[in-house]
Amino acid sequence: MKIHQNPRHWASKKALTTPGLSGVTRYALVKMHTRIFLGKADEHRREERRGHLDSFFDATMDSYVAALDAGHTEAEAREITHVQANFDFFNHGWTEMMEIPGDELEAHYRRYETFFDRHGITIDDPLGEFAPAAGIDPAPETLDKLDTPEYENAIAGFDDDVYVETAEGETVAGGDTDEPMNVDPRQAPGVGDDESSKGTS
Repeated sequence: MKIHQNPRHWASKKALTTPGLSGVTRYALVKMHTRIFLGKADEHRREERRGHLDSFFDATMDSYVAALDAGHTEAEAREITHVQANFDFFNHGWTEMMEIPGDELEAHYRRYETFFDRHGITIDDPLGEFAPAAGIDPAPETLDKLDTPEYENAIAGFDDDVYVETAEGETVAGGDTDEPMNVDPRQAPGVGDDESSKGTS
């Protein structure tokens, strides 16, 4: 999968793993991701999916931190959460919100199979043990889109590794870009400004 990485992502990592900052950053990141992905959906479908996405993305914050704890890079940990989201979108037939085409889901699963197996995550069960006890808010499916999927917002061909597009526009395979020194968590969504919904996921 091809993802972006800029100082705001490093700040978010720092804030999410810092007591006293994690809660506000988590809330802001959830809302930001919901806004970004709802923007890919048909306008008349957005509100019916909002609660589902909020609760789903909230759960993936735990898988992100768990992936970091397991030794994954920031890019890999973030990609793991995006892969989980794409599993969920596929299961609902929300093909227009997917970042990768459906025929690449298995390859992405296999790359993180050790982590996914450890936490009970599958394509059919995208959250595994990270699912909240109360469950995820339901939302209507559009499974008919799977009959002739278009994946209009998906980028194919990046299923063999995590590809990071840096703030300078360079694409690096492997997700091993160096973490900057003196990361300022105040740059994270929800911490140091009032524009918590800006940025890329």
